[in-house]
Formats: sequence, structure tokens, C-alpha cells
Amino acid sequence: MKIVCAYLLAALGGKSSPTVDDVKHILSSVGIEADEDRLKLFFAEVSGKDLAELIAAGREKLATVPSGGGGVAAAAAPGAGGGAAAAAEAPKEEKVEEKEESDDDMGFSLFD
Repeated sequence: MKIVCAYLLAALGGKSSPTVDDVKHILSSVGIEADEDRLKLFFAEVSGKDLAELIAAGREKLATVPSGGGGVAAAAAPGAGGGAAAAAEAPKEEKVEEKEESDDDMGFSLFD
């Protein structure tokens, strides 16, 4: 992730095609030593590709990743079909108060 961020920073800084040295310079400026194997792998994947196209392809892939929003979709469904009437019919949750435990059993309290 550090390499990707450094690459994007170099691109935002005006480099249309950042190099390995640009990424190394950015990482070293914040005290991070770049891993040569990961740099080679990263640049093998992005070489010759436009940054805008890479970002667009990444967005498409992220759109298919589940993000744990199942509860939101289920909550939105009643509002779409029934409006306020469906919301009014929703069962109300009752608060159940737990009985406090007594220290009579043990004969002492933690805070005595």
C-alpha cells in the first residue's frame, strides 16, 4: 500500500509516469525503506498503463467486494415499498432491565 500511495503522490506532483526512483525518494523522505521485490512487481503491473485507467479498473473491482452493508439494504427495503405506514408497523423493542447482582452471596464487595 505504501508503494501505491507513493506512486500516486508522485503522479499528483506532476509526474505523468512515475519511476522506481521517484517512489523510492518519496518513501525515503518519510523514513521507509522500499522493498525491491515489491517495487519490481508493482511496476511490472502498472508499466505502460494510464493512471486514470488503473483507477477506473480498481473502482470496478471494488464495486464487487462485499462491505458488510447487508443491514442497510434490508432497512432500506421497507421504506421503498410502504413508506411511513411500513415504518409505523415496525415492532417496538422492549427494554429488559437486568436485575443487579447482590453481594449477599459472598459477604463482601469489590469496592468495600
